[in-house]
Amino acid sequence: MKKFFKLFWVIAVIAAAAVGIWVWRSNGSSGEVRYDFREDEAQVSRIARTISASGTVEPEELVNVGAQVTGKVMSFGKDVDGKVVDYRSRVKKGMVLAQIDDVLYAAELRQRNAEKLQADAAIVTAKADIRQAGAKKLLAELNWDRAKQLYAKKAMSKSEYDSAQSAYITALADCASADAALKRAQAQLAIAEAALIKAQRNMDYCVITSPVDGIIIDRRVSIGQTVVSNMSVSSIFLIAKDFKKMQVWVSVNEADIGNIREKMKVEFTVDAFQGAVFKGVVKKVRLNATMSQNVVTYIVEVDTDNSDEKLLPYLTANVKFIMAERDNALNISSAALRFIPPEGTLSAADAEKVSAGAPEGERFIYVAAENGKLRPVAVKTGLNAGGRVEVISGELKAGDKVVIAASEQHPDRQVSKGGPARSPFMPTPTRRSPRGGGSAANRARAQQNSGK
Repeated sequence: MKKFFKLFWVIAVIAAAAVGIWVWRSNGSSGEVRYDFREDEAQVSRIARTISASGTVEPEELVNVGAQVTGKVMSFGKDVDGKVVDYRSRVKKGMVLAQIDDVLYAAELRQRNAEKLQADAAIVTAKADIRQAGAKKLLAELNWDRAKQLYAKKAMSKSEYDSAQSAYITALADCASADAALKRAQAQLAIAEAALIKAQRNMDYCVITSPVDGIIIDRRVSIGQTVVSNMSVSSIFLIAKDFKKMQVWVSVNEADIGNIREKMKVEFTVDAFQGAVFKGVVKKVRLNATMSQNVVTYIVEVDTDNSDEKLLPYLTANVKFIMAERDNALNISSAALRFIPPEGTLSAADAEKVSAGAPEGERFIYVAAENGKLRPVAVKTGLNAGGRVEVISGELKAGDKVVIAASEQHPDRQVSKGGPARSPFMPTPTRRSPRGGGSAANRARAQQNSGK
């Protein structure tokens, strides 16, 4: 009998162990650690290494049209469409943009004309005086020659001789005075002509014309407004010379300016046109750096084509300078190069292969195998930019999945097969006895008693 009980307990222990092992395995708690792998797909696309900065869209050449005279704006001219000049008006070189009140300048012009006529008359008078002085000089010279002869023969008194000499000297002085008067009159004529040119130019300045072909970017005055010209020219219009060519003035940090070169490709976007990518090239790097809050920046001029006139002046541009790029390059996430496979995720042969190291110039990345393991793949990489790495060669093609991370599985609770899992932090509801004395209540009590 004792042997029977001993055998019974041995069988019971073995059965309990078998049930425990079955439950353990059925809940995935085997001795081998399992991992979930996060993968990224190899793709063929463009990758580029860039320098990011921000800038402002500017017309390639701006002409500030101002007024060089003071006066009231009387009217505006017409643009190429026959409309009054205003914002975004297209104008041609020589077109009238505005008319300034010219009454005062017209009066001054007439005055200068009169002064010139007066100077011309003075010259005529001076020339006549010169001829008259010449005639008197000739008569005095003849009298003086005659007096010298008569005086030598004692046929003329001393007083008559002196009078003839004095008249000759006076005639010489009158000729010199007449010549000086002519030169003075000529100088007055030059002054009058200069004043006339100035008055005429001021009169011309009352008509504001366009110096170039372009588009009115800004109109800074209104009809009836008085413009005042002093030390600086009063600005009236701002004209973009060629609206089909624009520039982006980019503010680049001093840490990046050494990588910027002329003719470097540039891509930029503006918030006004979502999804549109504009292209350009670096024209020049300005040398006049600015400092703001101890940060030194340089202005880089980027030329861009605006044939469709889509870009508007002064838009904010998000710029990327293309340092290097690859088109249609097979690439993977750079995280795949940093991934280190956990222990036990490689087969013995693959682990030995990884320990030996990749071939020269190549690196290992890992792909998931069918047996739940990882398989190393040696690849040669190229450009690394924007979180993507170019794959130059290796046993990898577009669409393949490469592992970039692994997470260990930790089953922290089990779900009973008889119902949903219950949180250990939730209180267990108290069982209540069914009320009533009917057959349904009796059956409920019987089920509760049998479950205790």
